[in-house]
Amino acid sequence: MAAGTVGGETPTLFLRNATGLVRGWSVRDSMIYACLATNFVTLAIYEFAFAAPAFPKGQLITAVLISGVWVSFLVIAYAGLIVTIPRAGGDYVWQTRILGSGLGFVMAATGWWFILWLWAPIYGNILAVQFFEPLWATLKFTWPGSGATAGAAWFGTQTGIFTISLITIALAGVLVSIGMAGYAKFQRWCFYGGLVGFAVIVVLLLINNHAAFVSSFNLETHKLFGLHNAYGATGAAAAKAGLHAQPIGFGPLGPTMLLVPIMMFFILWPNWGATLYGEIRGASDFKRVLSGMFGGLWITVILTVAFLLLIDKTIGWTFYQNSNALSFNETPILPIWPYPVLFAAWLVHNTAFQVILILIMSLWFFGWVGTLFLSSTRVIFAAAFDRVLPDRAAEVSEKRKVPIYSLILMLLPAVGLSAVYAYNSTFVKYTFDATLVIAVTFLFSAIAVVLLPFIKKDLWRASPASKIRILGVQIVPVAGWITIGLLGFNLYEWLTNDLYYVNLHSSLVFMAALYVLAIIVYVVARIVRRRQGIDLGLINKEIPVE
Repeated sequence: MAAGTVGGETPTLFLRNATGLVRGWSVRDSMIYACLATNFVTLAIYEFAFAAPAFPKGQLITAVLISGVWVSFLVIAYAGLIVTIPRAGGDYVWQTRILGSGLGFVMAATGWWFILWLWAPIYGNILAVQFFEPLWATLKFTWPGSGATAGAAWFGTQTGIFTISLITIALAGVLVSIGMAGYAKFQRWCFYGGLVGFAVIVVLLLINNHAAFVSSFNLETHKLFGLHNAYGATGAAAAKAGLHAQPIGFGPLGPTMLLVPIMMFFILWPNWGATLYGEIRGASDFKRVLSGMFGGLWITVILTVAFLLLIDKTIGWTFYQNSNALSFNETPILPIWPYPVLFAAWLVHNTAFQVILILIMSLWFFGWVGTLFLSSTRVIFAAAFDRVLPDRAAEVSEKRKVPIYSLILMLLPAVGLSAVYAYNSTFVKYTFDATLVIAVTFLFSAIAVVLLPFIKKDLWRASPASKIRILGVQIVPVAGWITIGLLGFNLYEWLTNDLYYVNLHSSLVFMAALYVLAIIVYVVARIVRRRQGIDLGLINKEIPVE
């Protein structure tokens, strides 16, 4: 569509006739990506360390199951959007076409671009506590001349945090730069390898009893850290602190529902690959798209529930909850984070075995780390393809079809903010609303799917999603309403309950500043493009070409 005339030439609305991206993924690849995005090792286990201290009367298993069912409706809503407009950019494309170009850009740019800069040190912290710290402790490594920061403790220092963040950024950058086909192969190997590691842990926890764990735990903590009866010391410290862990079960419902907003920190992301569906084969088939995200979500739910039940059987639920609570309150017995994978590895008194198990289970992280930038680059690409951002951000490499400049727009700010995160303790609190901002983006996509049948009637009628009915009712818009309920509930709890640590005034102000930045970028782009004879307001009238 012509947008105007400049210098005798008629500039087009889109940057070029086709995106230049290729469909390098199968639905199976999207399912693995969804499973890794809702990662039960890197995210679920990490979040459980905060869940127990915040809401000790809630039941984790019940909360996981409730969350899984509720998020399933988000999957249905997103599947409807994907098959209706299966283009790279996901939330950005849908919201700009349904809700308006300015609103769509601000929501997507903040939720998928700016906010992911802040996730680099968060990913890095998980790499430190789940890989480097247990590995260093097991091998008894120390840093030459490091003095008080010898060994695993170094990773908690300012320099350690920044170094790990840089490693994380480099890993994510390399994985995105190898292209969709290369990334698919890599994540496949990591996923299958991670499942092998999980199977080993299942066997260890099944064939050993609680008494064997207590003996092994005390033996290994004495050997590695010089502690005496660390298991008993954990219980004594918890009692002194007034901690009372609830037995594992399936109620009560009230306190358990308060755990749901914490579960969202890992289980809300089966749609993380939604921005990639311009590069996934079968993206117009509702059942195939749904099966990819739904499968990834429920694989995570099943693995998480199985792991928690095995922890209760062998490690002991009270001990696990007490360990998490003591670590959360900065009164731990162990000098490293209480990593259940390491606890399971200690059931075999062999250093080589323990190291190998840590390495195998680290595949859950290395398969996941690319999610830090991969999905975001497609949002930046889509905005540049629409001419909202500079044209160069929509350029793709000739061989691997990677939007390199979009990747750079993720990498460089992430490095700078990681430095600030590491060396400025005040800034750490600014990142606490990182999940909240992404949830707001998802909320606007849920609103978009509800409004789609009314605002884009012809597009909706032609969509495979409009044909999906139960008792004559179109289920995708209904799923949109239920998703709005899910996100509304979580946003309300996050903003009103101090126990979630996401309603700090400084963090909210910082996040508001990011929205203002997105508004400024859009306004400047609108002015610049208007002078070039291009009306950005027209982008919500057209669907980007493939």
